[in-house]
Amino acid sequence: MSDDDMEDYGFEYSEEEQDEQDVDIENQYYNSKGLLDSDDPREAIEGFNQVVSMEEDKGEWGFKALKQLVKLYYKHKQYNKMMDSYRKMLTYVDSAVTRNASEKKINSLLDFMAQATDMEVLQEFYETTLKALEKAKNDRLWFKTNLKLCNLWFKKQEYGRMAKILKDLHRSCQREDGTEDLKKGTQLLEIYAVEIQMYTEQRNNKKLKQLYQKALTVKSAIPHPRIMGIVRECGGKMHMHDQLWEQAATDFFEAFKSYDEAGVARRVQCLKYLVLASMLMESKVDPFDAQEAKSYKQDPEIIAMTDLVGAYQRNDINEFERILRSNRRTIMDDPFIRNYVEDLLKKIRTQVLLKLIQPYTRVRIPFISAKLNIPEKDVEQLLVSLILDNRIQGYIDQVNQLLEVGSRSQGTRKYTALDKWAQQLKSMHTQVVNRLA
Repeated sequence: MSDDDMEDYGFEYSEEEQDEQDVDIENQYYNSKGLLDSDDPREAIEGFNQVVSMEEDKGEWGFKALKQLVKLYYKHKQYNKMMDSYRKMLTYVDSAVTRNASEKKINSLLDFMAQATDMEVLQEFYETTLKALEKAKNDRLWFKTNLKLCNLWFKKQEYGRMAKILKDLHRSCQREDGTEDLKKGTQLLEIYAVEIQMYTEQRNNKKLKQLYQKALTVKSAIPHPRIMGIVRECGGKMHMHDQLWEQAATDFFEAFKSYDEAGVARRVQCLKYLVLASMLMESKVDPFDAQEAKSYKQDPEIIAMTDLVGAYQRNDINEFERILRSNRRTIMDDPFIRNYVEDLLKKIRTQVLLKLIQPYTRVRIPFISAKLNIPEKDVEQLLVSLILDNRIQGYIDQVNQLLEVGSRSQGTRKYTALDKWAQQLKSMHTQVVNRLA
């Protein structure tokens, strides 16, 4: 039985008999409801319109009938009529139905409309709701509707409009002195979750770090696990940006568990990110050893990642690259994963290179190039970074295309000087970007 059915049967009887007109209206409503599953919606629409017109004064059955009309018109893409019925339904909120009944029905419609793909229709629906709620002074619905509108602007990348709503939402969670009301912890976390997503997309790591820490310190809240999933996922991405692989892996695992608890499909994506972070931190622990993740090991979306882990742990470059090529949709089509594939390749090439040169004191660069399946100039760049990190003791003889292992000559000093120069340029660039932001 649906929520609507439960609501419809939840009426109370008084000792007095319902008068004949009320019985006729009620019968008309249920007869119309019985036509909802028919192929032709016109009879149901006509029936519900009759319910509205049969009531001399606005009442419960007309309110319910208008809600059904909103859903019917939406399903059949008659959006103008849908909005007309919704505006009429909202006029019942002030006096015709109880506050609880109106909140329940509007809340139900907000959730129903979340499936809409037409952003213009959704925008009009939310803004119409907010106008009506201003008069009704229903804070809970006002907050929820604004959050949904905020998410709509997020999808449309309208960050200016989004920021304006976020400011209003923050104000609703403040005390008179302007400080945050910690008793409204659940609402604050919902605001933070939306805001964190915005800063993640904008790559504003400074703001993101501040909000992430604030979100984790909110104690007076019982948030929906989906909200904590969003916070943790964005936290993981923030740590990935800073190359803090271990912290990223922890956050992605927490995000996966939260999404899993909430039954959100995003859990699979977070599991992929966990695998990615585990490889980047060069962990020897299989992420799927965790009890919560075991059941997903054979998921079609995950299999390619587990194969990738296997090739990575074996330092099998050819197999690793083959898996990347043949699983473009599940791996490379995700922009976030794609950003770190080059880091992964560098990691696995580093492991192979270190193993390759171990027995030698002198190695030809073309030989390394052939083994790693990359151009000679890329081999040189990789060697320079390893020499600077003191993972290789030696220098490059560029004239003879050789790596001299076991000697720290003036060549090393040259790379160190160049690296210092590059770091200074990077620092200057970061300062300029921060000032502009």
